[in-house]
Amino acid sequence: MELLRGAALLLLLCAAACAQDSCTCTKNKRVTNCRMVDGVCNCNSIGSSVSVNCETLTSKCLLMKAEMTNTKSGRREKPKDAFQDTDGLYDPECENNGVFKAKQCNGTTCWCVNTAGVRRTDKHDTDLKCNQLVRTMRIIIEMKHTERKTPLNAQSLTKLLKDTITSRYMLDGRYITSVVYENPSVTIDLKQNSSEKSSGDVDIADVAYYFEKDVKGDPIFLNTLNMSIDNEALTFENVMVYYVDEVPPEFSMKSLTAGVIAVIVIVVLAVVAGIIGLVLSRRRKGKYVKAEMKEMNEMHRGLNA
Repeated sequence: MELLRGAALLLLLCAAACAQDSCTCTKNKRVTNCRMVDGVCNCNSIGSSVSVNCETLTSKCLLMKAEMTNTKSGRREKPKDAFQDTDGLYDPECENNGVFKAKQCNGTTCWCVNTAGVRRTDKHDTDLKCNQLVRTMRIIIEMKHTERKTPLNAQSLTKLLKDTITSRYMLDGRYITSVVYENPSVTIDLKQNSSEKSSGDVDIADVAYYFEKDVKGDPIFLNTLNMSIDNEALTFENVMVYYVDEVPPEFSMKSLTAGVIAVIVIVVLAVVAGIIGLVLSRRRKGKYVKAEMKEMNEMHRGLNA
C-alpha cells in the first residue's frame, strides 16, 4: 500500500513539474512541444521542428511551411487577392535561422526569391543559380475599410494603425514611413534597408505576413485583431501587398500574364497605327500642295499669254 502511495505521489510531482515547464505560444499557434527555456517560452515550428522564441514574431518562411504541413492537398488555390508578383502559398525551404533560402524549387522547377519569399525571377530547371537572397527593403500594404456612414478621421486612423503595428507586431516605429487615407482606401508604407535593420528588429516581411493574416481573419496569434475608432469596429478588405527589393527583379516577357501582354500589344498597335496615319496624312498634304502649285503655274502662264 505504501508503495502505491509513493508511486502516486511521484506521478503527481512529475505532472506538476511538467505543467511548470509547459507554456503557451501566444504569438504563433502553428507550433508544438512548447516548453520554458531560461524563462522564455520556446516551441517547435510545425513542419520543420525549428525552435522558435514565442516572445517575438516567427519568420514568414517557417509560418508558410507550417501552413503547408497543415493542408491536405499540399497547395492551396491562390485567392483573388494573393500577393503581387508571386504564386501564393508554397512549401518553402528555410535556413536554420528561419529565413528563406534564395533558391526555391517544386520538383524540377526552381526560382529565386527575396527575403519575403516572393518569386523575383522566371521559373527554370534545377540548374538555376541564385547567388544571393535579395533583401526586400520596402513593403506597401493597400486595403479598403468596409462600408461606413462617414469617412474616418485620418489622424485617428494613422495613430491607430501605427500603435497597432508597433505594439502587436513589435515593429520599431521608424520603419513605418507613412499611412495614407483616401476614403475608403488605406495605404501603409514600411521601409527597412539592410543597413538600418539591427539583429533585434523584427523584419517588415514578417510583420506584413502577420498583419495580412489578421486582416483576413486567419490570425497566427492566439487572439484575434480587434480595432475600433470612436467605439465603432474597424474592419478591412481587399488587401494587396507589394514588394520593392534592393535589386530589381529579373522577369522576362514570358512571365507576363496574358492580360498584360494583350494590353502591351494593343498599345503597340495603336502607336503603329498613329504613325502610319501621320505618314499618310503628310503624303496627302504633299499631293495637295503639288496640285495647288501646278494650278497656280497654269494660271500665270494664261495671264502672261
